[in-house]
Amino acid sequence: MAKQINVFVDNRIGRIQSITEALFRENINIRAMAIQDRGEFGLVKLIVDSPERAVEALQKNNFACKQKDVLAVVIEDKPGGLYQLLKSFPEDNVNILDAYGFAAETIKGSVFFIEVKDAGQVSSFLQGKGYKILTDQEVMEL
Repeated sequence: MAKQINVFVDNRIGRIQSITEALFRENINIRAMAIQDRGEFGLVKLIVDSPERAVEALQKNNFACKQKDVLAVVIEDKPGGLYQLLKSFPEDNVNILDAYGFAAETIKGSVFFIEVKDAGQVSSFLQGKGYKILTDQEVMEL
């Protein structure tokens, strides 16, 4: 399973820059990023090439962060690719808690990161439908 780093930050100017600087100083590459506004606070979600080192670097710079498992599902990079993945989720009782994605030329497709309650079961379900679930190592090598 892929690893996502959640960073909890004050919603103020310069905080995102500070996160990226901490990772840059440790030569950690950001593969994907999503930012959520929560009023006075924000949540930054990161997919990086070295999750453990990223957590260490961020904690060393006084950021509250947590590593969590997410599914990194390869989908076709064409109209309807995401729809094809998601169309059976309601009938199979799969609720997406969080998601984002990006196109990846190296795999000739897109990677859709999803957080669900029972990631292991959903991973098996998706693999049974022919979807490739990337490991953390495969995500790092994109």
